[in-house]
Amino acid sequence: MQHLAQFAPLAARYDGFIVDLWGVVHDGVAPYPGAVECLARLREVGKRVVLLSNAPRRAEAAAAAMAAMGIAPDLYTGIVTSGEVTHALLRDRDLPDYAALGRRLFHIGPERDRNVFLGLDYAPVASPAEADFVLNTGPDDTRVPTDIGPWRDELAACRAAGLPMVCANPDLEVIRGGARVICAGALALHYVAIGGAVLWVGKPDPSVYRPVFEQLELPPARILAIGDALRTDIAGAAAAGVGSCWVLGGIHAAELAGPEAAEAAVRAAGLAPLATLPAFRW
Repeated sequence: MQHLAQFAPLAARYDGFIVDLWGVVHDGVAPYPGAVECLARLREVGKRVVLLSNAPRRAEAAAAAMAAMGIAPDLYTGIVTSGEVTHALLRDRDLPDYAALGRRLFHIGPERDRNVFLGLDYAPVASPAEADFVLNTGPDDTRVPTDIGPWRDELAACRAAGLPMVCANPDLEVIRGGARVICAGALALHYVAIGGAVLWVGKPDPSVYRPVFEQLELPPARILAIGDALRTDIAGAAAAGVGSCWVLGGIHAAELAGPEAAEAAVRAAGLAPLATLPAFRW
């Protein structure tokens, strides 16, 4: 595993890139220093870039949020979100697990994530007792999202009703504006612990890479994935059959004190990214 200071040497070795958002390009509030320039440089040298995020909302909404931060759509080839993939799964119902879901949906998540199911043939209900399944897009904005405590009763009610859960974001936590907050994945892990069944949508599942490959139109050997989370980004790249670069300044920053710590972490995880970077900078 190489330990690089800048991204440019890797850019010369590949034609297409799968780039994570949270922890690599932005922190949910603003772009990381150098990230926008890095995307612009990749565009200038003719590289293809598809952003792949475990954001539990439609791709159009994620793109609009980035544009508001100054990350223009012309800086990347395309964007795929776990929310967009969830929307397609709920719409098409062509996989057995999704075909078996009923039509009454209980949503755990903020109002802004309702675009995952709005316009589809589902009836949102007000309580787990009324529902056929629960759609989990993560903590809402009315409770402090630092631990699962405020959601325990709601999750217990879903379990008591025997609801299968669709988790539209496998991430356990992210850094938002410098603060660590939990994501839908943390709620889903608790649901599994109390005996609930979960359908996970997003990295590291290799199926979410299919629409990315369709947009890149390149062989896997010419593609590199860039991400900050071992559990989702780096493991997902390995499962999808592409090499990866691990950005150390994201979700794992507090626990990594140098190259030796990074080497130990990837060994413990059984992963083998090709390189590390302190940040996504050219």
